[in-house]
Amino acid sequence: MPNPKRRHSKTRRDKRRTHYKAIPPTTTICPQCGSPKLSHRACPVCGYYKGRKILAVT
Repeated sequence: MPNPKRRHSKTRRDKRRTHYKAIPPTTTICPQCGSPKLSHRACPVCGYYKGRKILAVT
């Protein structure tokens, strides 16, 4: 297998990794209680999803 003869610089390594970014998760507002929640998931505050009670929140 071929191996590199010289070490690649940190700049060259970082240029290759420019697209590896941490992105914040997409949040929406719960229509029942108005608190922020993750999309396509039941609300952790009130327990509703698509207008129906899914979770028993204590």
